Amino acid sequence: MADQTHVLFVEDDDVIREATQLALERDGFAVTAMPDGLSGLEAFRANRPDIALLDVMVPGLDGVSLCRRIRDESTVPVIMLSARADSIDVVLGLEAGADDYVTKPFDGAVLVARIRAVLRRFGHAGGGDRADEEPADVAGGVLSFGDLEIDTEGMEVHRAGQPVALTPTEMRLLLEFSSAPGTVLSRDKLLERVWDYGWGGDTRVVDVHVQRLRTKIGQDRIETVRGFGYKLKA
Repeated sequence: MADQTHVLFVEDDDVIREATQLALERDGFAVTAMPDGLSGLEAFRANRPDIALLDVMVPGLDGVSLCRRIRDESTVPVIMLSARADSIDVVLGLEAGADDYVTKPFDGAVLVARIRAVLRRFGHAGGGDRADEEPADVAGGVLSFGDLEIDTEGMEVHRAGQPVALTPTEMRLLLEFSSAPGTVLSRDKLLERVWDYGWGGDTRVVDVHVQRLRTKIGQDRIETVRGFGYKLKA
């Protein structure tokens, strides 16, 4: 398991859990599969996986609550699974700290592609290989925007001299904005650059992450340009 990418998979449906575990293992992942949120939390703490795949509706501790618990302890990437494309499910999962979500029923190949896309953003390649990719290309050094300082080499952010804790996805999003301050970036462009989507994706993922980022670096630092996207105030 040490040489493989380790997936924690929490799903209460026995058929889905077993079939998905087999599919992921065939693609080279090591999988720890759990039937409920409490056992999933225990497995996360015991094994520290490379990525967590959490169904929203699991007993004991639901997927959204489990995501919050994981996010309190780690920046490990999290993908939520939901049986409904319901806005509340999607937004709650993303607000809890999830990096992406997939709606059930899902195609196994699509799920693997989404897992690998998330892992690439976090410096891993799917199926057991580690990638050496760097975050979004930006000029080296420290960038300053008012009281906000971004160390693009040390991957650290400070606001008014105080450190700001960002998840890797939030950091990549901020790096994209800081690489072109004052330039409007569309949601589709951000999905392509930050989420590695080579296809159309749900722009709610971008909107929720922008709002999470705003709460950490200042609500007025990222401006919404209605009908076009977002820009970082220079």
